[in-house]
Amino acid sequence: MRFNRPHRPFRRDTDTAGQAGQHREPPGGQPTSGPFASSRRRLLLTSATVVSAVLVAVLALRDASGPGPGAAGSDADCRPTALLEPPCGAWFGAFVPHERDDLPEKVRAYEKRVGRELDIVYTYHDMSLPEGTRREGQLLTPEERRVGEDHLLLLSWESKWWGGTKKQQPTWKQIAAGELDDKVIDVQARRVKDYGKKVFLSFDLEMDTRTPANGTPADFVKAYRHIHDRFRELGVDNVVWTWITTGYLDHADEIKKMYPGDDYVDWIGYNQYNYYRCHDAGWLTFAQTQHATHDWIRANLSDDKPLMLSEFGTAADTTRPQRQAEWYAQVPGVLKGLEGVKAALQWNYRDPGPHCNLALANDAAWDSLRKAVADPYLNQPLK
Repeated sequence: MRFNRPHRPFRRDTDTAGQAGQHREPPGGQPTSGPFASSRRRLLLTSATVVSAVLVAVLALRDASGPGPGAAGSDADCRPTALLEPPCGAWFGAFVPHERDDLPEKVRAYEKRVGRELDIVYTYHDMSLPEGTRREGQLLTPEERRVGEDHLLLLSWESKWWGGTKKQQPTWKQIAAGELDDKVIDVQARRVKDYGKKVFLSFDLEMDTRTPANGTPADFVKAYRHIHDRFRELGVDNVVWTWITTGYLDHADEIKKMYPGDDYVDWIGYNQYNYYRCHDAGWLTFAQTQHATHDWIRANLSDDKPLMLSEFGTAADTTRPQRQAEWYAQVPGVLKGLEGVKAALQWNYRDPGPHCNLALANDAAWDSLRKAVADPYLNQPLK
């Protein structure tokens, strides 16, 4: 479980125009005037016309097919879709540890170290009463609104009351039955609608770890659909519905049962890590943490929904200080081969337990991530 969970990248646009060809005199012995010269000029003009026609056809074909993966494209080609999908690459985001009132400062500090601005900032909320003073119970706190002026936001909304009594903990059955509508669901829906800008919203991430305490897989699906439908009834049209699982394939049967259906999901996210000694496991490369879950989702849930690595990261290896840096260096190359993955969010914090610090451990790791996320594929226009 997780707890409390722009300006654009600092980069310089470059001109890649080639060098101009040098002027050359006609080869010796070739006439520069007279009938032979005229025939030669006609031949050259005809050849130029054919070449031009071929170039026009190639460019038209390329424009019709759109820019390929990692292509720079024009801003018009690469502007995000209505569901915040970047057509020419992927978003880069992160969970940045913070107290509720210092989110903007902590985001700026992270961005300074990583050498660019985040596309997506990830925050966590519970289902305590949103009209109170606790920021945990308020979707879109004042600090989130400030950060959202130049970032996309991913709001993770959990059916918990952090620090509340057992009686105050919501269940999926209660949510599905509408028991939280008046005091929680409707209030939050109106807050999100009032915000106006589109946000990614996740309900009960890693739901496959929440059974049976919160209910059955069927209970979860009913609760998820109820929240989705309630927002729609209240005219909230600025939510991009993001369904996030662990992606842990030992839970495959449960995960499949908990998918609400394509009509209720805009993006599918999954959280896969190289836990190493945290879970007493062998070291896994970035590719090894991602491919099996990606392929399973494509085969069993959806073959076309945009995918999000909603949390990714690695523990450090104290016996090999450069190993974390080597792990992050793989990220852009692997991402480009993961069909449909349109966002990757680094988890820069720890999980509970010994050896479970998943944050960047040293300057080498920071430098490696900085270089990885400078890749053009991870630098897409927000508008």
